[in-house]
Amino acid sequence: MSEDFTTEKTRAAAWFRELRDQIVAAFEGLEDSHANGPMADGAPGRFDVSETRRASDDGSDAGGGLMSVMRGGRVFEKVGVNVSEVYGTLGEAAQKAMAARGVPGMDSDPRFWASGISLVAHMQNPHCPAVHMNTRMFWTPSAWWFGGGSDLNPCIEYAEDTAHFHATQKAHLDPHGPDLYPRLKEWADEYFYIPHRNRARGVGGIFMDDRNTGDWGADFALTQDIGRAFLPAFAPLIEKRRVQPWDEADKDTQLIHRGLYAEYNLVYDRGTKFGLATGHDANAVLMSLPPLAKWI
Repeated sequence: MSEDFTTEKTRAAAWFRELRDQIVAAFEGLEDSHANGPMADGAPGRFDVSETRRASDDGSDAGGGLMSVMRGGRVFEKVGVNVSEVYGTLGEAAQKAMAARGVPGMDSDPRFWASGISLVAHMQNPHCPAVHMNTRMFWTPSAWWFGGGSDLNPCIEYAEDTAHFHATQKAHLDPHGPDLYPRLKEWADEYFYIPHRNRARGVGGIFMDDRNTGDWGADFALTQDIGRAFLPAFAPLIEKRRVQPWDEADKDTQLIHRGLYAEYNLVYDRGTKFGLATGHDANAVLMSLPPLAKWI
């Protein structure tokens, strides 16, 4: 293992980009194959791809990424699949936040490197669940860790869809230890909770952060399997639900639920706070927000 983790950083960043490419291709394939049901007569959606750059205080290279957003598709109303690789020196506020989480050495050496993939999908059909997924690696000279997970956010819940989503994740996590899935599921239930609404954001999933067992290879393999679980957990639900008819009452239910999603991401989400605090492209950070939402 390299002292400055150059090899490990390269492997992780390449994997996040590979996963991004797989998901973008799969989502455009869902657009192409939507031949029946609501909105099937429209043109299939495509991702608009743009480069993002992280702003640094001194104007030096601080990394960036790719922002891929599809708007107004036949299946996806708005979906973003972003990858990034950023580095440099953490500002004072970010240093304090990291120190509060127990990251050592922030006062003496605030250098950092981070890479990951972040995905949020908001669907046209209210019967299709919204979804979130991310995985990431973070490095400082004194620490490294992985984080991420995925969670399902239906506005109209189907018990069999929830069961499929969780069962697929469990199948991918079980090879890493039978106790892992229950712990990451419980963590997701705690993390994706909206205290001021006294309710969960959705129907849960899996979540982890600060994952460092001392075995980088094992932790990276787990992170990869969290990413690999996403498409088989989510895509079959969309293939099934995208053909269902819906009415204005269903759409109203969806827009109100999206308000909950927006509240959580703007008030509580750790990734949103970190991205804005470290100078990453604001449009990429706020990609998770729905195109339309409603409050009552």
